[in-house]
Amino acid sequence: MSSPSPLPQPAKDIVLDTSTLPASSTASVWDRISKWVSENKAIVYTIAGVAVVVTSAGVVYYLSDSNKATKTAAPTEKKKSKNQRRKEKKKAEEEKKAKAATVQDESTAKKAEEPSDELPEVDEATVGQLSEETRKAYAAKLKAAGNKAFGSKDYNKAIDLYGKAIICKPDPVYYSNRAACYNVLSEWEKVVEDTSAAIAMNSEYVKALNRRAIAYEHLEKFSEALLDFTASCIIDGFSNETSRVALERLLKKVAEQKSKTILAAKGKKLPSPTFVSNYLQSFRPKPLPEGLDESADLSEDSGKGQLRKGFLAMAKKTGDGYEEAAAAFEKALELGDLGDFEALALNMRATFTYLEGDAPTALNDLNKSVELQPSLVQSYIKRASLHLELGNKDAAADDFELAITHNKDDPDIYYHRAQLHFILGEFADAAKDYQKSIDLDRSFIYSHIQLGVTQYKMGSVASAMATFRRSVKTFEDVPDVYNYFGELLLDQQNFAEAIEKFDKAVEMEKQSKPMGINVLPLINKALALLQWKHDFQEAENLCQKALIIDPECDIAVGTMAQLLLQQGKVSQALKYFERAAELARTEGEIVNAISYAEATRTQLEVQEKYPQLAARLQSMGAGLGGGF
Repeated sequence: MSSPSPLPQPAKDIVLDTSTLPASSTASVWDRISKWVSENKAIVYTIAGVAVVVTSAGVVYYLSDSNKATKTAAPTEKKKSKNQRRKEKKKAEEEKKAKAATVQDESTAKKAEEPSDELPEVDEATVGQLSEETRKAYAAKLKAAGNKAFGSKDYNKAIDLYGKAIICKPDPVYYSNRAACYNVLSEWEKVVEDTSAAIAMNSEYVKALNRRAIAYEHLEKFSEALLDFTASCIIDGFSNETSRVALERLLKKVAEQKSKTILAAKGKKLPSPTFVSNYLQSFRPKPLPEGLDESADLSEDSGKGQLRKGFLAMAKKTGDGYEEAAAAFEKALELGDLGDFEALALNMRATFTYLEGDAPTALNDLNKSVELQPSLVQSYIKRASLHLELGNKDAAADDFELAITHNKDDPDIYYHRAQLHFILGEFADAAKDYQKSIDLDRSFIYSHIQLGVTQYKMGSVASAMATFRRSVKTFEDVPDVYNYFGELLLDQQNFAEAIEKFDKAVEMEKQSKPMGINVLPLINKALALLQWKHDFQEAENLCQKALIIDPECDIAVGTMAQLLLQQGKVSQALKYFERAAELARTEGEIVNAISYAEATRTQLEVQEKYPQLAARLQSMGAGLGGGF
């Protein structure tokens, strides 16, 4: 498994909440200021139509757009007498003196009105003496200074300034901004304290929720972090990419942590009979080799006797039969004396070890098998599947080439190589290999089924439908062909015909296998009824029937969990998601199941703590479990 993504580091330039007053009413001024501000990286406030621009150096500019008309002297009508000119000159001097005095008074008054560069000093004791309006003005000024200090990376000063702003006027923005400072200083407990105060004042404050979630994650309080990230995503309608990625990362981290505990306690255990049957029947059935057949006189106390016992138990196609087979193959190798059958015994033990979820141990057995008997093609095929599961597709491709060198006419090689191409989305190559497998052996139904599915994936709907119609005629007594044909019809929303095919498959399963091992047609019918008639109750009933037949069918458990979640039955859904984690075979499957379980558990907490968000989530039409 890949390691979880590292925690996001604090950004060098965290964007603080900087509320501004209404913009200037003069558009031309605002355009000019905006251009200047962008060039000089300044902060802008607007007060009564005057833009207050604070530069990074702390310089304040007051810009306005008063377009005053220039006064021009009126033309002289006639020449004045010397006495008149003297009187006018004296009057002008008196007016000038009076105007100067007025200007001085206005200037003094204006200076008194202008804000001082000095920051107000306030504390708990003195703030009560201030009017509400003054407290609000002081708070805004202190917050602006805090923003400036933050921008200068003087975080302790910013903390002090935001703290004083909070004394003047408790505000969620001030708490969140101070939390941003504590975040940079890695003081996670204080981040939690301040963001909690902000959220208490505004329960839908996304920035504070995200900051607190990150702090919780650092404190390894993962459940609390999940709750905050989930609330944040719901508020944003899952539109915020950063929050979504953080939520998914945290879900994966929690799931990986819990999966190790589950794996340690799990021990060796086979998956559901449905899963085992589907895997085993992907290989063409072969008779017991000479020396292991019924004519051979073998004691169960011998290695060969146990090997034969394993094959006979497999043929029962039941859960108990598969458990018996796994034990017999293990015992055969313990007893030894297998002669030429040792490679086959290693192959079969590897098969069941792989099904139990232990890929590395299975790989060791298959390596020994091909060393002992290079011509045993099936060991290469199974080893290729293991390489693919372990993420090494090149090694998988190499094993198929090795198998072809030993027996180029073995149809299983091409069928399983086609499966590799299909999983990798290489549908054209998959179709070629499925067809090659059919050409070598037309009696194997699954090559036909998979060819039809591949054609459908390639967009050749007509070809796919023709392949399935031919397959129904050729393999009319095989339930799987009806089940998979029904899946294609369901995808085309041909509900009635799809359900008809699923019902046919169910009836045939009952006739051919009294225990009813393959429950997939029941589950598919449940999904068809849900899509067609939105019949949740009948869909649940069908899944319950499947679980009665095969209680450990992971597909039935997962489908039931989703059905319940879509109906808002979150508590019940959680139990099924937890059960799915217990049934999962590999670490990757366990991580996926736990992720759903944790997302569902968090949804329950959201409903309890944020009822308004729970209602919003319901209106989105999708539960959390379907969003991850």
